[in-house]
Amino acid sequence: MPPAAATNLGYTPPDGGWGWAVVFGAFISIGFSYAFPKSLTIYFKEIQEYFSVSYSEIAWVSSVMLASMYAGGPVSSILVNRYGSRPVVIVGGVMVCTGMALASFGTNIIHLYLCVGVIGGFGLAFNLQPSLTIIGTYFHVKRPIANGLAMTGSPVILSTLAPLNQLLFDSFGWRGSFLILGSIVLNCCVAGALMRPVNKSIQPKTIDETSKCESEAEEHAAAEDTSTHADNLQTEDQSESKGHSFVQKFIDVSLFRHRGFLIYLIGNVVMFFAFFAPVVFMAPYAKHQGIDEYSAAFLLSIFALADMFIRPTTGLVGNTKWIRPRIQYFFSFAVTYNGVCHLMCPLASGYTGLLVYAVFFGLAFGMVSALLFEVLMDLVGAPRFSTAVGLVTIIDCGPVLLGPPMAGALVDYFGDYKYIYYACGVFMVVSGIFFFVMHYYNYKKLDEEHRKSKAMETRNSDEANDSILLLSKEDNISQSDTFLLNTEHE
Repeated sequence: MPPAAATNLGYTPPDGGWGWAVVFGAFISIGFSYAFPKSLTIYFKEIQEYFSVSYSEIAWVSSVMLASMYAGGPVSSILVNRYGSRPVVIVGGVMVCTGMALASFGTNIIHLYLCVGVIGGFGLAFNLQPSLTIIGTYFHVKRPIANGLAMTGSPVILSTLAPLNQLLFDSFGWRGSFLILGSIVLNCCVAGALMRPVNKSIQPKTIDETSKCESEAEEHAAAEDTSTHADNLQTEDQSESKGHSFVQKFIDVSLFRHRGFLIYLIGNVVMFFAFFAPVVFMAPYAKHQGIDEYSAAFLLSIFALADMFIRPTTGLVGNTKWIRPRIQYFFSFAVTYNGVCHLMCPLASGYTGLLVYAVFFGLAFGMVSALLFEVLMDLVGAPRFSTAVGLVTIIDCGPVLLGPPMAGALVDYFGDYKYIYYACGVFMVVSGIFFFVMHYYNYKKLDEEHRKSKAMETRNSDEANDSILLLSKEDNISQSDTFLLNTEHE
């Protein structure tokens, strides 16, 4: 498997200091990026009635927002390389605020698609990618801890926004709530202000200190998600020649010949058709069963609390010496477990059953989220990680965009939400089984290639030793001949 990421940046990351303020800023920024599209589902039933649209049409709001967030990732990364994380995050906060403010004056559902979905989604992309990137510039040895703390922002903010949105709706309606939410998202601008560039003039550590840090980093090299984004982009940009085109810098098409990347990509496409739909329809499903609005919103808070607990726990478990060498199996289990939860959901009766489902689904969702980008780095290695993330997010836009509307279409056709969860469960279980089988094949091939590589190294080493002995013999013979010639001459 690929080795742990190294810090080939020309400076030593501080691994602390102002970096913890940056982590706090990333906590806020990442939290809003992932939680905001889910929390807006509280308003879906009322907006659906207001505009007289179908379930599938209202589901497009979250789908367009999530797809725009994924599609804007590569653009956001390019801007970060050019201008740094701070201004990009601030612009992202302003964009989301503007989108929500404009959406509050919407006269039809298309207006919401454009304002909330496109403008807001791209704003969230500008919040997410820079936050993931800058953590990688401030931390190396402590990067898993920093990433775990930053990624916890998603469930924390979701557990806060879900009941808050219901309170805002009861007091101000959905239009007034959108205006207030836009002002709340401006906190991302404050978070961005904390993300000052790292001081790259820090003196490098001594060899002993560096080797010690690298050994510690290898022990803890199970960091979540995409914190190596900046390391990889900066390293690649420095190593590439000026003659390379823009496309060659940011799109490595050779990844489509990489066995591990193709396995990840195919399984991910299937999985993402069913990844967000169960969250989007959780509150509407509860309301459909006659549960009151606040209790339905509370389900999202329970889901977020379980998610909040499991993410750092998954990172710690995945970093152990028993799991880390075969972390792809752990990820496959998490995906399959997710699907089983969805298949069991329609069997849950009443509000108590939905609470139990919310807990188990939160655990399953958090496990997949914690491992999603770590397993990609494990497959392709740190140097190609940033390019791989860009390709994956662009391709995943399709299923992210189509998944919730397709689920909404099932409700329109059958008149019941339970078919959403049956369909999503099947998609997730199929994806999990695919990951299990293909990763078994991949690990087997990797072991064979490793054995062949070791055998080749041993053979080359033996040949090199034989050559050295031969040269040494020839040198000794030459020295003897020279001595005899000199003796005869005398």
